Amino acid sequence: MTSVEAEAIAIRAPRLRIERRAVAWWMLRALSRWGPVLAALVVSYAVWEPARVWLVAPIVAASAVLAARLLVEPWWRYRVHRWEITERATYASSGWLVQEWRVAPTSRIQTVDAVRGPFEQLLGLSTLRVTTASSYGAVSIRGLDRRTAEEAAKRLAMVAELAEGDAT
Repeated sequence: MTSVEAEAIAIRAPRLRIERRAVAWWMLRALSRWGPVLAALVVSYAVWEPARVWLVAPIVAASAVLAARLLVEPWWRYRVHRWEITERATYASSGWLVQEWRVAPTSRIQTVDAVRGPFEQLLGLSTLRVTTASSYGAVSIRGLDRRTAEEAAKRLAMVAELAEGDAT
């Protein structure tokens, strides 16, 4: 990025919130990952009497992790996740324990994808993935409404096509 590009891109936090339905999406993901672990431990506790004394600590730990992933993480992520697309850059902030803030100059955009996993499809959500010439990887904006992500992808593709630069 040239110094002219750097001056043109304002270094600031993104302004737009993601969809509130993303909270349910993160809850479903946590439940699908940690629910089976807790269920297996509880079933083992119920069936395997000699191991009960050893299973109490893992059950308590898995319950605590599941509770945090269900009750704290989704709301914290919703508070942190922001996004914005301007003519000059794509802004995204995300994370929970480790928070990340990224800016992708429009002149560096190589591909724009809208990605929808099973839970996202169920809730009408999408992830917008903007791949740049950076070796660090794509900028992902999770928890967007499906239509918003599609419109943003179209807009970014148009803006990137008009932007001067070689995306390298």
